[in-house]
Amino acid sequence: MSTDRFPLLQGDNDRTALIDGERRVTYGALNGLANRLATGLLGSKEDLEEERIAFFLPASTDYVAVMHAVWRAGGIAVPLNVAATVAELDHYLRCARVTRLITQSEHHAMLGELCAKLSIRLLQPDELMAGEAGVLPDIADDRRAMMVFTSGTTSKPKGVVTTHGNIRAQITVLLDAWGWSDSDKIPLFLPLHHVHGIINVLSCALWAGATVHLFPRFDAPAIAAHVAAGDYSVFMAVPTIYVKLLDQLDRLEKGEAKSVCDGFAAMRLNVSGSAACPVPLFEQWRARTGQVLLERYGMTEIGMALSNPLHGERRAGHVGQPLPGVEVRLYGEDEQLITEEGQPGEIRVKGANVFLEYWDNERSTRESFRDGWFCTGDMAVIEQGYYRIMGRTSIDIIKSGGYKLSALEIEAVLLAHPAIAEVAVIGIDDATWGEVVAAFIVPRSGHKADPEEIIGWSAQQLSAYKIPRLIRFVDSLPRNAMGKVTKPELKPLLSAASAQAFSDRPPS
Repeated sequence: MSTDRFPLLQGDNDRTALIDGERRVTYGALNGLANRLATGLLGSKEDLEEERIAFFLPASTDYVAVMHAVWRAGGIAVPLNVAATVAELDHYLRCARVTRLITQSEHHAMLGELCAKLSIRLLQPDELMAGEAGVLPDIADDRRAMMVFTSGTTSKPKGVVTTHGNIRAQITVLLDAWGWSDSDKIPLFLPLHHVHGIINVLSCALWAGATVHLFPRFDAPAIAAHVAAGDYSVFMAVPTIYVKLLDQLDRLEKGEAKSVCDGFAAMRLNVSGSAACPVPLFEQWRARTGQVLLERYGMTEIGMALSNPLHGERRAGHVGQPLPGVEVRLYGEDEQLITEEGQPGEIRVKGANVFLEYWDNERSTRESFRDGWFCTGDMAVIEQGYYRIMGRTSIDIIKSGGYKLSALEIEAVLLAHPAIAEVAVIGIDDATWGEVVAAFIVPRSGHKADPEEIIGWSAQQLSAYKIPRLIRFVDSLPRNAMGKVTKPELKPLLSAASAQAFSDRPPS
C-alpha cells in the first residue's frame, strides 16, 4: 500500500513529524520505520488478512510506527490502554482474539504469563524491524483497520471496529473543519487507546503534515513551559486538563503566568472534548487566555459528528452543528423524528465516519442501529441551530475526566470482593472530573466491609479512573417490581455526612 493511497503520513520527507523526548523524527524516517515494521510483520505472507495485532505502548515513535505498520500490512490495529490492569487486558486480548502483542521489554514480565496463557506471541518493536522495506499489500477502504475498546451499557467493553474508509472520513472532515495545515504544532498527552488522541490529534496532524510533540502523560509544568515558549499552534484537551492548567497558572509567579497565557493566546485553536465543558470553565479559560474553546461532540463509534465553527460563534455549553458529510438527527422516545427546536431527543448519526461493527457481537451491532442510523444513547436539544448535550439515555454511563465508563463493568469487578454482597455504581457530579464514581454497597453477612481496603483492592483490579471515589454502605438497594435497581433513588442517599471519600488520584 502506498502512502498516496491512504496518506496518513503526509509531510515532506525532511519535515519533523514527531518530537519524542530529545528525538526529532522526520516524515521520511517515520515512513521508513513503518514500512520496515510492516515488512517484518508480514514475514513470508503477502497480506495479514485482518490479523489482530495489539500494542501496549505509550505515546512514542514506536507507537506511531507500529500502528501504521499494522495498517500497511493489512492487519487490524488494537491499541491497548497502558494503564489497564492485567484483568482488563485479558478481556481485550480474548475478545479481539489477538495473535501478537507488541510492547517494550520492561513490560514483558507483567504481560508474559497472560500472553502465554492466551497463546499470544509477545514481541518488541525492534524484533519485527526488517532490514529494508518489502512489497506491501494494496488495502481497500472497506477493509477493517482498527479495534478500539469502549465501555457501553453492557458489563464489558466492546471492540469498536473501524475500516480504513471510516478512518479516512473521520480525519479528512476535521482537516477542513478545523483548518489543519503543515505549519501546525500540537502536544499529544491524551490516552492513545481512544479516538480523541488517535484521530483528532495524532492522525489529523500527521495527515496534514504537522508536528506532534509526544508526552507519555500529562505534565502541567512541562507543557506550560512549552506553551510559554510559543511551541504550539493548536491545543486539544479534555475539560479536566483545562482545569489543571488553570490551577497551574495560579501557582506560577505573575510574570510566568502571563507568559503561559500569552502562549495560549497566540495559538490559532484550543479545542475541548470527550466530556461536557462546564460554562464557568469556558468563561474562565477565555478570561485568562483570550481563547474561546471550540467544543465538539463525538464518540468511539463515529469519530466527530458535531462541532462549533472554526470561524464564527462558539457557543458556551453547546457542541455546535453537524460536520460536513455527517448526518445528525434527533429522535424521541416514540421513535419519531424531532423537527422542532427545543425538543430533546436521542442523537442518531449516519455517514462514512460511522464504524463498521462491534467485534464478534452481531447482536449489539444490530441493536445499535435504526434504519441505518447509529443510536448514540446521548440526549440533545437544538437551540438556535446549535446542539446542546443534555445527558445520557442510560444512567449506567459515567463520564469522568474525558473517559466514558461503564457502571456495570465496575459493578461486576466489585462483586468479586468477598465483603460485597450487592453493589450499584453511579456517577456523581464533580467540578474537576465532570463525574466521579460512587459505589453503594450492601455488605456480605459475616464479612467486615472496610472502605479503605475496598479502595485498595479495586486499584489492583481497575484502572485508576474507574476506582470508586465515594462509598456508601446501605442495608439494601432500591429495586423496582422487576428486581432492577432504581438508580435515580441512590443519589439522595449520598450526603456529606454519610459518604466517605477516598483516593484523590487523577485518572491515568
